[in-house]
Amino acid sequence: MGDSARGSDRVSKLHVAVLMGGWSNERDVSLMSGGGVADALESLGHKVTRIDMDRDVALKLHEAKPDVVFNALHGTPGEDGTVQGMLDLMGLKYTHSGLVTSVIAIDKQLTKNALVPHGIPMPGGRMVQVEELYQHDPLPRPYVLKPVNEGSSVGVAIVTAEGNYGNPISPQAKGPWQEFPELLAEPYIRGRELTSAVIGDKALGVTELKPRSGFYDYDAKYTDGMTEHVFPAQVPDEIAEACMRIACEAHRLLGCKGASRSDFRWDDSQGVDGLFLLEVNTQPGMTPLSLVPEQAKYCGIGYAELVQRIVDEAMA
Repeated sequence: MGDSARGSDRVSKLHVAVLMGGWSNERDVSLMSGGGVADALESLGHKVTRIDMDRDVALKLHEAKPDVVFNALHGTPGEDGTVQGMLDLMGLKYTHSGLVTSVIAIDKQLTKNALVPHGIPMPGGRMVQVEELYQHDPLPRPYVLKPVNEGSSVGVAIVTAEGNYGNPISPQAKGPWQEFPELLAEPYIRGRELTSAVIGDKALGVTELKPRSGFYDYDAKYTDGMTEHVFPAQVPDEIAEACMRIACEAHRLLGCKGASRSDFRWDDSQGVDGLFLLEVNTQPGMTPLSLVPEQAKYCGIGYAELVQRIVDEAMA
């Protein structure tokens, strides 16, 4: 048992409010994360108030008067700085990253602006108005279109030469252009999907994600059996070391707290030059299929101890 788990006896009287649910596209996953976190906290002897976030969330938190809030929300408004600002105004301690970090990390373009000047390798690309897509391709095919501020691969489309979206993209074709007025276009990076979790200032390892079909989209992430997790990833040492180094550096540069998870694409024909950071998740999932608990378990950190460590950092 780690020091944090042994130390849980000293903080066993904490009252923790677990924020979960909400109204983002990731509501169901957040409810799974929050339920697991709440159960773990209760198993450690904490008093837990479960809050499925609605528009009265501030009132519910005021009435609960917790010692700390465990933010188990995913997507907006729980991951984009909105909830963090509310908790700051209320004077409540909370887990994971603060307001400024959350605002930057949820926005893929702002993340690039913050990290690329420090030598973090990220794909090029640019923001495009949807009307432009209906006239011509913003980049040579294949390229990727994604909302700039959604997580969990929500709304990602890969546009290929033989794609069924039309050429140019048809307004009638189902895709993120029907939901978002502006999208981030990036070159498609062939190769492999890698991810590395960071807790505190330490990377836990590297997982390779192998979807059974298609690519690692929202359904592949959260449907049991749709994606194979290979941990530790079967990659050269220099690639694993680069992933963990970049994940730690991104965590530090963005000012992340608690746990974060950095997602990568690696073109294995290019060696380390083919490794690109795609995004940094400041509210990584805590479900049974989630990558952070999986990596932590391999490193000897059980689920309850992982939750305790995240709470400990929030309290500190």
